[in-house]
Amino acid sequence: MTEPASSSGEPSEQKASARSAQEIQSWIVDYLARILEKPADAIDVTVPFDDFALDSATAIGMTGDLEEWLGESVDPTLVFDYPTIEKISTYLANPN
Repeated sequence: MTEPASSSGEPSEQKASARSAQEIQSWIVDYLARILEKPADAIDVTVPFDDFALDSATAIGMTGDLEEWLGESVDPTLVFDYPTIEKISTYLANPN
């Protein structure tokens, strides 16, 4: 799959996060544990976000807080494109 070309004709690339997939995964687990009032070890990183019964406002809030923590833009729709903690963490650590 090729990347879309930028206005200069060069492929545009989204830079990799300065955080590792494990760091991002841990942040999301801790965030959901607080929101859901569950222990972090009860959050399965392979379970789809839908199974956590998050409403859209909570999902958007999570991506906004994640964006702030990472210091880079996070598209709120990523929870639909990468529907588990494991998948979104891997993508955000290395989006290419």
